[in-house]
Amino acid sequence: MTRTLWGGTGSLDGTLAAYTAGDDRTWDRRLLRWDVLATLAHADGLAAAHLLTREDHRRVRRALVRALADVESGRLTVTDEDEDVHTALEGYLVKLAGRAGERVHTGRSRNDQVLADLRLYTKDALFQVERSALDAAAALEAFARRHRRVLWPGYTHQRRAMPSSVGLWAGAHAEAILDDLHLAGAALALVDRSPLGSAAGFGVPVRLPRRRVARSLGFGSVQWNVAAVQPSRGKTDVAVIAALWTLAHDLGTLAWDVILLSSEEYGLLSLPAALATGSSIMPHKRNPDLFELTRAREGMVAGWLAQAIAVAGKLPSGYHRDAQMLKPPLMQSLDAVRDMASAVASAVPSLRVDHARCAAAVGGDLLATDEVYRRVRDGVPFRSAYRAVAAGVRGGAAAPPLTDAQILGARPDRGGAGDPGLDDLRGRIRAGRRGLARRAAAFRRALDRLVTGA
Repeated sequence: MTRTLWGGTGSLDGTLAAYTAGDDRTWDRRLLRWDVLATLAHADGLAAAHLLTREDHRRVRRALVRALADVESGRLTVTDEDEDVHTALEGYLVKLAGRAGERVHTGRSRNDQVLADLRLYTKDALFQVERSALDAAAALEAFARRHRRVLWPGYTHQRRAMPSSVGLWAGAHAEAILDDLHLAGAALALVDRSPLGSAAGFGVPVRLPRRRVARSLGFGSVQWNVAAVQPSRGKTDVAVIAALWTLAHDLGTLAWDVILLSSEEYGLLSLPAALATGSSIMPHKRNPDLFELTRAREGMVAGWLAQAIAVAGKLPSGYHRDAQMLKPPLMQSLDAVRDMASAVASAVPSLRVDHARCAAAVGGDLLATDEVYRRVRDGVPFRSAYRAVAAGVRGGAAAPPLTDAQILGARPDRGGAGDPGLDDLRGRIRAGRRGLARRAAAFRRALDRLVTGA
């Protein structure tokens, strides 16, 4: 028989229980630690509001601190007999704290309870994503610095366009990742608000210390309007996954580049044996599986984003059970993008650049635009210079050869191949690491104080 927090009048039909729970218990197990912490903060708030006696508060606190240890050890989990994470925890509390455990649900609903759990979980997971993304950006910046003066072709329409450099390419990918973190930060701002005290979306007829509870959980603020809390759930989940998708997209683009440029036809990059897999039938094959699976995961995140929009986009105000279906796309997206960034951070330092192939690819028609601008610097109008060089290209004339120093020297502006702006990039990465360390430490300190009662 499935235990519920709302039954009390009879057992739940087995078919209904199985259908409504689905695989939700699997995802709820991830929330159990956060449910314990949120319940600790809520119990402290009840005691401050004189809705929980000192003795009951002491019993509940002791049970919840023990629950944290039991979650870590696996002794406390969400079983098939529990409807959800909240049922599992409340049953544990009643067993250890007796009637005091039955008082803890005062002032809240499962609606604001699960939203608090999800926001704490998501905040922690976004910190992990940010850490992995900064690691990937740092690996790319270091790779760019090592190869900043190595020229190779830049491509448009998958055709050779103009001279570029390995440093410019790697730095561009690092900058894209850092830009993506701005969107992740905006999504985190939506997540970093306490919903506790909103209950089922209408508040409760008692005074609760909502700001105090939010602060004790390390939330940045309170989402004050109780009727706005539940409708924000799907919107916030979509915002998080959308921000994750931009990072997944850029990591997938990087992976695509590596796959292409390391192919035999290009040969500008190569993969060491540690980054390649073999074929069961073709002994010569070295396959870029790590990068192919990174590319594929971008598509998975896009699919999860579409799922979240489909679920959240059709709902009116208030809480609806549909929101349960948002947990898998949210959690899977957080997992996937964190793992993508970690894989890239680990793989990039091992990529090899074939200097001879790169040098051989820079010349001929690739220098046509440089020749146009050489004439422009000599005073020829751009359109006239363009037509003259184009006529030469059509007639089979090669552009005059240039040295690497000449090519780079003609591109002195910051952000170009002559100066990819790597010092600025390194500064952004360092600032990002400092900011993340500060925010993560503040979150950790708040939760440590909550557990110890300091």
